[in-house]
Amino acid sequence: MSYRHIPAMPKEVDYYLDCRPGEIIVDGTLGGCGHAGKICEKILPDGLLIGIDQDMDAIANADKVLESYASNVGLFHGNFIHLPDFLSQLKIAAVDGILLDLGISLHQIKNSGRGFSFREDEPLDMRMDKQSGETAESLINKLSRENLRKLFKDYGEERWAKQIAYKIVETRKRKMIRTSIQLAQIVIDAIPGHALSKQKIHPATRVFMALRIAVNQELERLKSFMERAADFLNPGGRLCVLSFHSLEDRIVKQQLKALEKGCSCPPQLPMCVCGQSPQVRILTRRVVRPSAEEVSANPMARSTRLRAAEKLRKTDDKSQNSEDPGQKPKAVDHQRSK
Repeated sequence: MSYRHIPAMPKEVDYYLDCRPGEIIVDGTLGGCGHAGKICEKILPDGLLIGIDQDMDAIANADKVLESYASNVGLFHGNFIHLPDFLSQLKIAAVDGILLDLGISLHQIKNSGRGFSFREDEPLDMRMDKQSGETAESLINKLSRENLRKLFKDYGEERWAKQIAYKIVETRKRKMIRTSIQLAQIVIDAIPGHALSKQKIHPATRVFMALRIAVNQELERLKSFMERAADFLNPGGRLCVLSFHSLEDRIVKQQLKALEKGCSCPPQLPMCVCGQSPQVRILTRRVVRPSAEEVSANPMARSTRLRAAEKLRKTDDKSQNSEDPGQKPKAVDHQRSK
């Protein structure tokens, strides 16, 4: 089965990641290898791509797609949160670039058979890694009404979370909720008719997103990784993150700001006592969005948000952080010295 996926914002990723020959680059979310192939081309002849994905379908696909770069690629099955373990196995202390493309792939929506899509009649699994964790079916059938409401509200920003949670609990009193189509219909039935007619997206979109996020602990893992991201980079190394909804983007934005600021002391203190210093400079003062041309060619890219940062070198002047908002780094900043 072919692994179908069109990468979002490939030109922008190429620019901000700025891969060079001989570098060690991490693709923490391989997916369909849309970005990985381009990275391999840039780091030849003696660079290394460390490819990570928690979906074994993606790893199997990467093994085929990147076969011509086999000597320059190391593949790992797991979540990017385990990057320190993978680096330890390779005896690598730090890398020159990290890419996280947090979106779900077209393959997972259309062909995985795991219930990611509300348009397919599939078991409610939703695990990226089929070998671990609790399924969406388990959560839907065991969580209390209040916990379901909170899940849909917090992770899906669903306006009708209370009504949907109530409908789910009432339905499962009669029979277990096991399939994606079954859940999608329950959501539709729970939302008032006048609201359904005004929906611009499928009524079940936010509920399915919330469940997927909860099942795979996506936000918790992203926050944990972002807090330590600079530790994994060599000086001058780049971090580039593509997110696809506001909850992800908020975490990336806040953590990059914290890494750039360094000091976490309360503002009322007269001097720093935490001992933390700035670790990165943000390259994207405003979030970067896909062009209209790209969205027209690839509608799935419409919600993409890109943010990037570079790990500071000892010689970096703190004043270099005052880049014009929303603009690409100045040429002098973009040319990294190794």
